[in-house]
Amino acid sequence: MTTAFVLSGGGSLGAVQVGMLQALTERQVTPDLLVGTSAGAVNAAFLAGHGTSPAALGRLAHSWAGVRRRDVFPLQPWPRLLAGTAGRTALCSSHGLARLIADHLTFSEMRQAQIPLHVVATDLLTGAEVLLSEGDVVSAVLASAAIPGVYPAVVRDGRTLVDGGLANNAAISQAVALGADRVFVLPTGYACALTEPPGRPLGLALHALGLLIQQRLINDVALYADRVELTVLPPLCPLTISPADFSQARKLINCARTAARAWLDGGGGPHAAEPERVLAFHQHTSAMPRHPGQADPPRSLSTRAADRLSIALHQARISLATQPADPPRIH
Repeated sequence: MTTAFVLSGGGSLGAVQVGMLQALTERQVTPDLLVGTSAGAVNAAFLAGHGTSPAALGRLAHSWAGVRRRDVFPLQPWPRLLAGTAGRTALCSSHGLARLIADHLTFSEMRQAQIPLHVVATDLLTGAEVLLSEGDVVSAVLASAAIPGVYPAVVRDGRTLVDGGLANNAAISQAVALGADRVFVLPTGYACALTEPPGRPLGLALHALGLLIQQRLINDVALYADRVELTVLPPLCPLTISPADFSQARKLINCARTAARAWLDGGGGPHAAEPERVLAFHQHTSAMPRHPGQADPPRSLSTRAADRLSIALHQARISLATQPADPPRIH
C-alpha cells in the first residue's frame, strides 16, 4: 500500500499541519510520497529532506514558532509602495520566503529528496494545474506559494506559475495519479469564526484564498472518498486567527496535535462517513444574530461523528486557552 500525505495551503495556518503530523507519527503513520501546495509545499519540502521523526517535527515546529509576518510578507509603507508601483506585479518580495525555504532544506534538486516530493502550481496564462516533481526545489516551492498580487509569479520551463491553490489546492487527484491508494489530507482550515472580514488588504486576500481552498478541498474529498482509502484530519474550529498572523504558530501546533490525537483515537479515519462534512462551510452561533426562542441550527454531521469531532476540538480549545504566551523569537 502506498501512503501519500497531501498538505494544502493556508498561510500562517500551515502551522496546524505540524501538530497533525506529530499525531500521525505517534501512531506510526508515515508517508511514501508527499504532495504539497502553497504553505503545504513549504512543509512538504521540509519533510522530504528531514523525514517525519519526532525530532524532525520538533525542528519544524521550532521553525514555525520563529517566523513572523515580516519574514514572509515584507510589506512596504504605503507612500514608498505607491511611489514604486511602476513595473511591480506584487505587494511583497519573495526573497524572504526563498531564504526561509533554502535554510531548512537538505537537498537542492527535487529528485534528491529522501521522501518523493511533488508540489502543485498553477499556470497563470491557462489556469491549468502544474505538478512539479523535478528540478530546483526552492523555485518549485516558491511557484506553488506565489499568491497572485502578493508574491511575484515564478517562471519555470517557459511557464509563468503562481499559487497552486487556484487550480488544485488539495491535490488529492495528483496523489492518486502518482499511485497512492491511501491518502491522508492535512487541511489548514480557515478563520471560520470571524465576526467581520479582515480589515487589511493582505489579510483579506489570504482569507479569500482560504475560502477558495476550502471549497476545492470539499469537492475533491467528496470525489475521491470512495476511490481510495481517504483520511481527512479535521481543521481547528472555531478559529479566529488570520492566515497573515504568524505570532500564534506554537498555539496552533499544540491545539492541532491535541485535536488530531483525539480524532484518530476516537475512530476518525478512512471509515468515517462522508469525510467532506468535516470541512463544510458554517457559521458559529456566537457570531450569528439570534431571535428569542430560535432553535439551534441543524447539525450537518451524523450525531456520532459530530460528537467525536466536538470532543476533539473542545480539547484543542482548552489547550489553546491554557497555552503560555509565545517565547521571544530566537535569532
